[in-house]
Amino acid sequence: MKPHQFIRLSRYPVGFFPVVIVTCSLLLPGAPGLAQKTTPQKTEAKAAGNAALVGVDEVRSENVLQTFPVIGRLVARQSGVVAARVGGPVGEMRADVGDRMKKGEVLAVLVREQLHWVRERRAAEVTSRRAQLAGRKAELMMKNMEMERLEQLRKNKSAAHRASKFDDMRQEVAILNSQVTEASARLLQADADAHLAEIDLGYATVRAPFSGVVTQRHTDVGAYLSVGQPVVTMIDDSALEVEAEVPANRLAGLLPGAEVTVRTNNQTIAAKVRAVVPQENPLTRTRAVRFTADIAALLGRLASNQSVTVAIPLNAGEKVVSVHKDAILKRNGNDMVFVVVEGAVQARDIAIGEGVGGRFVVRKGLQVGEVVVIRGNERLFPGQPVRF
Repeated sequence: MKPHQFIRLSRYPVGFFPVVIVTCSLLLPGAPGLAQKTTPQKTEAKAAGNAALVGVDEVRSENVLQTFPVIGRLVARQSGVVAARVGGPVGEMRADVGDRMKKGEVLAVLVREQLHWVRERRAAEVTSRRAQLAGRKAELMMKNMEMERLEQLRKNKSAAHRASKFDDMRQEVAILNSQVTEASARLLQADADAHLAEIDLGYATVRAPFSGVVTQRHTDVGAYLSVGQPVVTMIDDSALEVEAEVPANRLAGLLPGAEVTVRTNNQTIAAKVRAVVPQENPLTRTRAVRFTADIAALLGRLASNQSVTVAIPLNAGEKVVSVHKDAILKRNGNDMVFVVVEGAVQARDIAIGEGVGGRFVVRKGLQVGEVVVIRGNERLFPGQPVRF
């Protein structure tokens, strides 16, 4: 050994080389006595430690009633314009917009003086016609008495009997009979006119034809109304029902009495089909359908034309295979799920149909009873072990 080599080695402390040798021997693979044997228990523990924590759900079969949402509205079964039944100036208005009126309450009053005196004139005419009829009847009675005397003379063949006078008297009786009939008819006509005048006088007071709320006032005091002109518009908000424009191809299950659900203001109530109007809109290919429901069960202030959502049934209920919506992932444009098989996941492409609540109808790819991952599936890869 050269002198300089000896001097360099002598700088290391005593015992350094054995330590290096031992350390290297620990790093050498296959060193005697250092290889550890792997047991099945350790393998399972390692797999459990690498398993992803997921949430799962079972594919199941259930009766599903598929529905189709249609926007409808609340409509009043009784509403419209209250019109004047007789002409005349408005003397008083007793109803304003928003007033709730009961059936028979006064909405407006027309000036009554003219109608009052028309009624009085008709009543006087009735009295006159009645007196004329009484006079004709009295005259006829007198002529009949004369006719009876002449008839008696003719039967007794008296010298005072004249055939010409008897014939004249008979014609006078016939004329008086016709006059009595005419007077009776005129009396009936005058009596009818008097009743009409009485009705017109009553129509001068415009009353609510049904209970409801005044939504519009069309006239005011001082305005002249002709027959048929509007006074107010009313709506009965206590008798509301649902109307919806349903596509013609969705009407198969909407027979009278069919049950549907109506949703508004975050509330859902049951309803029944009352009628399908047999008239189709050529632009939208829809038909109006009326539904009856317990509208009073809905909380809040309801109004005519308020929007509601009607769930139209598409079928009578059928057995389908469904999967939870959170199990479905989009990969390469396809719908796929992770199915748990013997503690690990397998990727599987499926075909889904319509949505049913929080689930989708499975057309193909899954069987009833299979378990799919619904939580943590975004980070999984095929063959990865999972734990629930």
